[in-house]
Amino acid sequence: MMMDKGSAVLQGAFLLANKKCLPSSLSSLQKADWSRVGHLVVEAVREICGQDELCGHSNTVSGCWKKKIVCVVWLKLLCRQADEDVETSWRENPFFPLQNGLPEINHVVLLELVRSLAAADIFAHFLLCLPQSQICTELERLTQHVKSSPTREDDVRFFLEVWWELWKGRNEQRAGGKESIEAMFADQFARLSSKSSGLSPQAAKRLKLDTSDQLSLSPAIDVLRILLHGLKDLKDHISSTDLCLQALSISLDSLYTTLLIDQDVILPTQEKMHMLSKAVSIREKNDETLSPELIQEAQRDLRASHSPSRFQPSRMKLGEALKIITDLTQFWINSGLLKVYDSAALSYPAFKLEQSVQRVLTASEEADLSESMTETDVQETEKNKLTGLLKSLTFPVIQTTPAVDAKVTTIIISHRLEDYQSFAVLFASEKSWASCDEHWLDCLDKNQAAFQQHDTLINLASTLMSKLHSESPNVSQCRKLMKVVADIFSALSLEDKNKSLAAMLRLSPRGFFGHSVPSAVTDGFEQELNMAFNCIIQAGGGASAAASQGNLNTAACLVARVAFQNPEAALRSCCHSAIFNKGAFSLMAKILQQLPGLRGRRGRKDEDEYNEKERREANDNIDEGKEPVSGGSLLCRCLQEIIKTKSLLASEKEQFLRFLGLLMMPVIAIEGEERRQCFLPPQEVVSVFVLPNLSTMGHSSFDVELSVQLLHTALCVDTQDPASSPHWVLDCSPFPLLYVLAQLHNQALRFWEEPTEGAVHHWSMDTKELLVSVLDTLGQVVGAEVAAAPSSWSRALSWLYNKMEELDWTVRFHLKPVWGEHFKNEVPLSLLTVCDLPEQEWSGLDLPQYGQGSGLLAWMECCCISDSLQSTMLSCLSLDQRRPDHVSMFSKGLLVALTQTLPWCSISQWSRLLGALRELITSGRLHVPFSLEYVDYLPLLDLRRFSCELRLSVLLLRVLQFLCGSSCSHWLSVDGWAHVGRLYAHAVRDVINSVRAKLPLPSSASMPPKTPACRDSNPSCASVKASKMSKDSVKEAESPPLKSRESQMDEEVDTVPSQEVLFVLSQLFCHVQHVQVMMPGGQCEPLFLSSLEILSHYEAIMAAFPGSSSPLESDNTRHFFSTITDNLENQEMKVVLQQKIAQLVSSDTH
Repeated sequence: MMMDKGSAVLQGAFLLANKKCLPSSLSSLQKADWSRVGHLVVEAVREICGQDELCGHSNTVSGCWKKKIVCVVWLKLLCRQADEDVETSWRENPFFPLQNGLPEINHVVLLELVRSLAAADIFAHFLLCLPQSQICTELERLTQHVKSSPTREDDVRFFLEVWWELWKGRNEQRAGGKESIEAMFADQFARLSSKSSGLSPQAAKRLKLDTSDQLSLSPAIDVLRILLHGLKDLKDHISSTDLCLQALSISLDSLYTTLLIDQDVILPTQEKMHMLSKAVSIREKNDETLSPELIQEAQRDLRASHSPSRFQPSRMKLGEALKIITDLTQFWINSGLLKVYDSAALSYPAFKLEQSVQRVLTASEEADLSESMTETDVQETEKNKLTGLLKSLTFPVIQTTPAVDAKVTTIIISHRLEDYQSFAVLFASEKSWASCDEHWLDCLDKNQAAFQQHDTLINLASTLMSKLHSESPNVSQCRKLMKVVADIFSALSLEDKNKSLAAMLRLSPRGFFGHSVPSAVTDGFEQELNMAFNCIIQAGGGASAAASQGNLNTAACLVARVAFQNPEAALRSCCHSAIFNKGAFSLMAKILQQLPGLRGRRGRKDEDEYNEKERREANDNIDEGKEPVSGGSLLCRCLQEIIKTKSLLASEKEQFLRFLGLLMMPVIAIEGEERRQCFLPPQEVVSVFVLPNLSTMGHSSFDVELSVQLLHTALCVDTQDPASSPHWVLDCSPFPLLYVLAQLHNQALRFWEEPTEGAVHHWSMDTKELLVSVLDTLGQVVGAEVAAAPSSWSRALSWLYNKMEELDWTVRFHLKPVWGEHFKNEVPLSLLTVCDLPEQEWSGLDLPQYGQGSGLLAWMECCCISDSLQSTMLSCLSLDQRRPDHVSMFSKGLLVALTQTLPWCSISQWSRLLGALRELITSGRLHVPFSLEYVDYLPLLDLRRFSCELRLSVLLLRVLQFLCGSSCSHWLSVDGWAHVGRLYAHAVRDVINSVRAKLPLPSSASMPPKTPACRDSNPSCASVKASKMSKDSVKEAESPPLKSRESQMDEEVDTVPSQEVLFVLSQLFCHVQHVQVMMPGGQCEPLFLSSLEILSHYEAIMAAFPGSSSPLESDNTRHFFSTITDNLENQEMKVVLQQKIAQLVSSDTH
């Protein structure tokens, strides 16, 4: 530490004072002699710190100097006691330059200097840096010093100030870090203490640094005991009322915090505010200026009076403390010092004493003090005596004004004083301050950071709503306040934003606009709302909505800001953008998933978390006529309004469906959360958009097909916790829902027929497929719940089963998981004649529409229902293959049954049925003769490996011939024929894929060449042989073609079946063309596309395998295909096909 002017002045003053003590010195100064020499030192300090600082609150510079002076003087004393040598002190003591220039001193100099400088707080803070044993030693010295002659009231006041400063503790806001003077003092004391063991006996005795052993042996080591006994000895020297009130107040507070409480007493913020306002009002009357420092000191007093003391007693008992304080109180009452004051002359010590008395009286009434006493009767007597004395004291009532309350709270918030955030909550909730004080809004605007917490913001929102909904609101002030509130909200963390959004929903679904609001305020919000969503859509809501996480966070903040002001308006805009802005549904869903606060409250878990305070708020809203709406239902309501008021296009319905699908997906909304949550629970979507619309079919504006799609999406969303039970679907009337879905499926079974009255019109085959999927999925979920508790569901199960009797018998099979083992499989009796089914599991139904000979029809319908049922039907089919007449009859019957079944199959059912037909053909149970209808001569080919494909194609041709015949052509509508065309095209693609799998194309020939290459001139275009082709064969292939056609065919016996594939494709093409010509209208686009696909593959085979077709054969093929195509009525299709046929040129053509 470098020497400066102040240090020189201080050293000079001490040296002059030491000289003035001659023939003695400062090291032996007596208390009575301080007045003769001390003024020299005090004047020097005044010169250093400034005259005004000695009497008031010290600023940073002067306060630092005071600390340094007290620290240096005290360390000078400790170094002398430790007999530290100069060499050690020079190296290790940062205060050595200043300290070494001072003369030797004693404790009288230190204590009198502290008293003269009014530095009791500094002295106490240095004391708190010491071990408690050393604190006791120093307090003993202090007590002895103030009791020594002459004892003045200043000595008692100094003693009390040090006492109370110890109880208040260090001022953390002013305390420094490791480099502070207090920290350096503590380090020097520790250094000197650690060396005390190595001191000479005389030096160690002088230092008197107590150890733990000394602590246990000392009879008076309790801080409170030392101070109470010291005050007892000083009572005769107290002559002024204020000092008496101060002494009794400090004594009672010390008793209360040391022996009557064991944890902090938490005061409500409003009560704390009133106490602080009273304290500063009294001190203002005593000519003190209201300032942050004044409030801060009052806060420290308040905290010290309500927190357990750090100086817990080890020897002193409650009875001893009670007796001392009782005696002191009685003495001062007898002396006339404890007088009754009127409010006009009330001093700060009197106010503090009133608070202290109330605390002790309350504690004595609430706690059974005798439980901790040893001598019960005596101590109970002391307690009762003290209680009686305290109750005899009367104090005037102190009132504060709202203006003072607001001013004190504003200062605490503006200067970030202790507990300012709690005061911010109070400030925000005091509606009287907001209505009458312009400074309220100014404080709010300038200190927004202090209000950035959830509770404070909600109080501000309530205050703003009160102002907006008053009879004559100040529009300018309301708009400014709304902007400030929105700015505060925007500065919150995402977690607190969501808490605040949820709280706003509980207050009002329309936020600040729940009641009539001035148009100027409304217009301003509408502009902000439109601007927010315009920015979001332009930045990332279009078709390529792949917004970065940063853009997504910004968008979520924009939506959250407007949603806090008006949740309903923000959600309505989200819904509108999601449905009508192309591609925006994904972005809107992501935004809402980041704002789970807009979900509102729902579900059993959320109900448990719905605390009592929030419940009261919701009840208050109901009492005021407000409808508490959760965010989820509010979002659903907004979507319903859009659907009711606008007719949605197919693309908009798709966006609506995908938007809800994303919102039902569980996500981790906030980073750090473990639990995945969905913005809209599936059960809510089902309850709002599915159940009402399905239960009022034909009377709802909502699309029934869209309802089923939503139900399918909801069931496919994985939101159910595996450990949780029951499943959410049980909250959605599952058995009535199953029945309604079964009804819809029943109506869709024959949707090409004329609809009956009350039936749903315009079913699509995709919807039928969807219904089957929904029934299966829902049946599995409900079936699992039924299996878990069968007795609980027996009545519902019987009800549903009985209702199924009204519907087609096939519908029950989709609910097999629900029935479990409770019911047999009921099928038409005719099915039992063609299937050997076990009686314990199957029973027959006498159905009029399934008469004699309809068994195969029922068998085929069962094959369509599910894979497991198809497997059962195939394995249990009753057919004696050794009887040709049985096989023949079965094949004919199956053809008729297939003709009856095909038009009403969905794609999945048709695929399942095709699999059954393949199995029947390959196993020889189904006989399909293949006739050469489209060739004049028998081809010398081995078609055995393609037998199934050819027979299946012929079978389908026969079925279509039946359907298109005069006896059946009236069955179907135009849409029905279009569907049959799609099914037949699907089967054709299935056959093509099967053929393609048996002869894969080489990768180089996957695309046919535009101009076929000459086989003779280009060896690379030679016919692809088997892997075992001989070298001679390769040479012959490269030589000129001198061999006859017959020898060439003999050569290709071991080649790949390219010619066979071409033959199969040609037959398939003829079948497709035949069917297309037969079908009503002849313009079936799926069959046209199938024909193109066959021709493309035919061309690819010719290019990949040049030897598969000679020029003459390819020419004949082109001619034949063109002749077949000439029968098409549609000229455009005919032209395209003939252009494609013209490209079928053999590679052998030169």
